[in-house]
Amino acid sequence: MKKRKFGLVMSMLLAAGTLLAGCGGDSEGSDKEKKSDLKVGMVTDAGTIDDKSFNQGTWEGILKAEEEFGVKTKYLKPAGTTEAEYLKEIGNLYDAEYKFIITPGFKFETAVYQAQDRYEDAKFVILDGNPHKGDFKPVVKDNTVAVFFAEHESGFLAGIAAALELKEGEAGFIGGMEIPAVQKFNWGFQQGLKYANENLGTNLTIKGDNVIYQGSFDNAAAGGQIAAQMYDRGVDVIFTAAGGVGVGAINEAKTRAKSGEKVWIVGVDVDQFEDGKYDGDKSVILTSAMKKLDQVSLDMVKAELDGKFPGGETLTFDAKNDGVGLPDKNPNLSDETVNKVKEVYEKIKSDEVKVSAEQGDLFK
Repeated sequence: MKKRKFGLVMSMLLAAGTLLAGCGGDSEGSDKEKKSDLKVGMVTDAGTIDDKSFNQGTWEGILKAEEEFGVKTKYLKPAGTTEAEYLKEIGNLYDAEYKFIITPGFKFETAVYQAQDRYEDAKFVILDGNPHKGDFKPVVKDNTVAVFFAEHESGFLAGIAAALELKEGEAGFIGGMEIPAVQKFNWGFQQGLKYANENLGTNLTIKGDNVIYQGSFDNAAAGGQIAAQMYDRGVDVIFTAAGGVGVGAINEAKTRAKSGEKVWIVGVDVDQFEDGKYDGDKSVILTSAMKKLDQVSLDMVKAELDGKFPGGETLTFDAKNDGVGLPDKNPNLSDETVNKVKEVYEKIKSDEVKVSAEQGDLFK
């Protein structure tokens, strides 16, 4: 197994653009001269294709590949989230000649482990996970690439932005399942708050009672309830890394904002500003801690079309290759905040600031 940070193989990652919103089903590129024989499939994880988070971000990149390269695209939603149900839909895609398959999330690890041997002439991309047989020992075959993100760096930048914009107050964190990707968002966010408080003159703090993992990614009602409890305790901004649970928190924030409360949400994975709108162009989304899921999906398809699919490798997308960060446009952040965050971002790139991927101290 080869493992490295993603750099020269796909340098176009540095030029991430605005991607199209997702829509379901089966489709083809409309421009005849762009048509490709490649069929790109996706099996969704927990939640829906329009979950405003991981599934949707991945699918939007696939749709962009359809638009740019004329590939055919299709997604399938399994009946549940077991290995057998994932394998069933992977098999259904394969039987329909969709032999380039992207799977979003760690829950696909054992399914992709089996699929990469069962369907040797197919290609697999697993996001946020490594194929293994249940023993957590990675086995990335030549027809598979495993992709990870430096969520802690993205969360760190979101913490800096929230602290600079609000100056003082209380923050909270709502996670979905307590898994490494979600934990790293939390730890990075807390480090960002600490860094801003110690170096940038802010006083936005976070208490243990206001750090909660709900335990799923699809219970919107629970997300709304947890957010309500936090806001009632005086929390000003909540960072949600929880899929559909986060959607519930966003809805709670919108309800309160409509009644005049000043509450905020930090979105996750994709730019969630539009999802936070409640009164014209007003939005409760302060900013979003993004993973360039759309760009990665697009780039992996491009690599396959170019004959450069990085099979057998484990890739890491981080600040150095612009694989994580905040949205290009942040309407609720002042220019001063945006510029200061950019300065910190460059310090992360140059290793002047090091963000820990583990719980604990700010610097390793």
